[in-house]
Amino acid sequence: MNFFNKPLILFCFLVAGLMPAAQAAAQQGPDVLVRDVTNEVLEIVRADKSIQAGDPQRIRELVDAKVLPHFDFRRMTMLAVGPDWRSASAEQQARLTDAFRTLLVRTYSNALTQYRDQTIEFKPTRFGEADKRVQVRTEVRQTGAQPIGIDYMLEKSDAGWKVFDVIVAGVSLVTNYRSSFAQDVRSGGIDGLIKSLEAKNRALEAEQQRS
Repeated sequence: MNFFNKPLILFCFLVAGLMPAAQAAAQQGPDVLVRDVTNEVLEIVRADKSIQAGDPQRIRELVDAKVLPHFDFRRMTMLAVGPDWRSASAEQQARLTDAFRTLLVRTYSNALTQYRDQTIEFKPTRFGEADKRVQVRTEVRQTGAQPIGIDYMLEKSDAGWKVFDVIVAGVSLVTNYRSSFAQDVRSGGIDGLIKSLEAKNRALEAEQQRS
């Protein structure tokens, strides 16, 4: 499954709504967090003509404010790289995390402008007070199209709930990247994977500048 297609367009918009204040995030359950903040941000994007018009600065501001603080990108990168993560030095791990985060954020920024009239259905979430890992299920609905399931995997830390994986239409985001990452490592080692991610980021940046 290619995550640079319509499901990602829908997913990335939801992702943009997942960052409330740190204190509120720590107090809210993961299901309430996803529901309340997503609904709030939906209203913002519907009313923001700059985002709808593709203003790159406004989109970056939204992504920086709403996405980055609430995702555990290091854990996402570790899961996507898989066993090869252990062979990377601390410096290489930091570069991998930074490059993967940049790739995801730039992809989400490009896709944000394509939000139109989707609605979100939030499925019931069952978890106990002692649970540290929870799956929050949602479904994206759009007229004339089949609903798309988007499930968030969240883990509780001292900083509150953070997303470490997203499952779109039954496919894990981090697992989706794992095979291509492994291929890059086999052909060029950890440095080869870093170079590949950085090249993708340069291509996305050039695309944004042309648009």
